[in-house]
Amino acid sequence: MSGSGTTADDDPPLQTAVWRLRSRACWTDAAALLEPWAATDPAAALQRTSLLTERCLYTGTGWTDAEDALRTAEALAQDDSERGAAACERGYLAYASTLLGARDRADEASVALSRAAALLSPAAPGRPLLDFRRGLIAQNIADSPQSARAAYRRAHAGATARGDELLLSFTWRHIASLALREGELAEARHGFAESLRIREELGYLVGTAPALISLADAEPEPEAAARLRAEAGRLFRLLGGVPTWLAPRLEPPAPEAVEAN
Repeated sequence: MSGSGTTADDDPPLQTAVWRLRSRACWTDAAALLEPWAATDPAAALQRTSLLTERCLYTGTGWTDAEDALRTAEALAQDDSERGAAACERGYLAYASTLLGARDRADEASVALSRAAALLSPAAPGRPLLDFRRGLIAQNIADSPQSARAAYRRAHAGATARGDELLLSFTWRHIASLALREGELAEARHGFAESLRIREELGYLVGTAPALISLADAEPEPEAAARLRAEAGRLFRLLGGVPTWLAPRLEPPAPEAVEAN
């Protein structure tokens, strides 16, 4: 998988297959492709952990599998870069558990991300992702929007410099969410639209419905907002109700639409 999450022409076939499965919410299948290497290769172990952690965040299930994969990645880490990346994944898994109410691990999340920051140099490839995840903690657990915005902007600059389009789709969306919270509708619409554009271009299907809903929240025209929500609902049902936390934001389809399908 290339740094942006795309399937570039020179990506190995394995990484192309992993990305396609991941983008369609098939995290378990994607992780299974990596399993033969994940027992001995630190990079494969970390990537497998990332896939299973994302499944937890999007479905609220699979915590034990993600934790087991994480322990393997931590055991295989051999230098500060690998140990920092593993600590970043531990922080993210703890954050997901706290956010979804599986178990309160807020302290563990903060400690792990702080350890990752100590291990990863400012120029390390994983630094933008770490900055983004620290922003998530600040926004959604510590309720510190100013700290979150600063972290997101560092992540955004780093992702831009590295050409990490997938991470940019996340930083655009979360910077926009802070703008929406402050009533800056034009800035929010721009950020949400950029996030949606990138995800559609990358084919990141599992992340497209949340991007549509976010853009609908900043859309002043009721009819346009309704169309965005309807498309989000279609994708949500296409993927079998993933991400699960989006369900309360989606209205059930009209009876005539159900009959038509």
